[in-house]
Amino acid sequence: MTETFQRWGLNYDWSWFIATIIGILVIALPLMLAVAMIIYAERKIWAAIALRRGPNVVGPWGLLQSFADGLKVFLKETIIPTSANKGLFLIAPIVTFTVALIVWAVVPFAPGVVLADVNVGLLYILAASSLGVYGVIVAGWASNSKYPFFSALRAAAQMVSYEVSIGFVLICVVLYAGTFNLSQIVVAQTGHGLGIVNAFAFNLLLFPMWVVFFISSMAETFRTPFDLVEAESELVAGHQTEYSSMSFALFWLGEYANVILMCALNAILFWGGWLPPVNWAPLYGFLFTPAITGMFWLLLKMCLFFFMFGWVKATVPRYRYDQLMRLGWKIFLPLSLVFVVLISGWLMLTRYGAGA
Repeated sequence: MTETFQRWGLNYDWSWFIATIIGILVIALPLMLAVAMIIYAERKIWAAIALRRGPNVVGPWGLLQSFADGLKVFLKETIIPTSANKGLFLIAPIVTFTVALIVWAVVPFAPGVVLADVNVGLLYILAASSLGVYGVIVAGWASNSKYPFFSALRAAAQMVSYEVSIGFVLICVVLYAGTFNLSQIVVAQTGHGLGIVNAFAFNLLLFPMWVVFFISSMAETFRTPFDLVEAESELVAGHQTEYSSMSFALFWLGEYANVILMCALNAILFWGGWLPPVNWAPLYGFLFTPAITGMFWLLLKMCLFFFMFGWVKATVPRYRYDQLMRLGWKIFLPLSLVFVVLISGWLMLTRYGAGA
């Protein structure tokens, strides 16, 4: 795109700047629309599981319900508690929302369709997503209220607990792919399962790591059964208790943007990303171009994982906090460490045995 603007007579600096802004908007605007739609979809999933109808009044089939809710929130007054730290109180939701967006810069949607195809994309995602907890901690502290503060402490402990396991799971993926570049990780999954299936998850050594990653991704995004940060029976609404209007909405937008990100990472790291499920030539370009076909397959896999997120939230009861910590530190951490050793040893025997 930069070259296109240069052909129109702009210098390189302006061409790069305009192309980057357009790339950001092309990702951010559909993402915001997707957040509105998945909130509607999730409510429909919960309703179906509970034998109810869900949103069905605002717009055809209730499709405009999320936009009506957004307009309602936008028109409400932003109330700041008298004893709150006003600056930090307002910055916290902005931090949460911004961090949720910047991670998408390195997510590949199809071959060549990525804003920044950097060689350390996986490290960037791990580093940037870790910053999200600061928004929660600052919100809890700045509210100057006991329930948000307890929520902030829970969020910090929970994110640290499960990020450790996620880090070791990602090491397993990097060992097999031989790169931190997300696009190359997707390409490395071509025909990985018996030469037919495009997925790391069909590897017996990596499937347990996908299970750990999937459960940990729910804990990282504070989803049921790991939503102890927002446990309404104990903490009212957690770190969001004192928030209203758009400051409250920014937390929701950031939370669901992170949920979509985790669905995308599950697909990209373990289930072939933009690749079709089966390594069969007609499946790579049946929708006009390979890029559009790739985005179709990635979106389909993300929708499947989001359905699983909603399914779990509608059916699984909330953990106690001691169970949450035990799962993270006493089960997932040792398990992921064992598999790092197993996968390293297996690759040394099979892939690098001759040169070792």
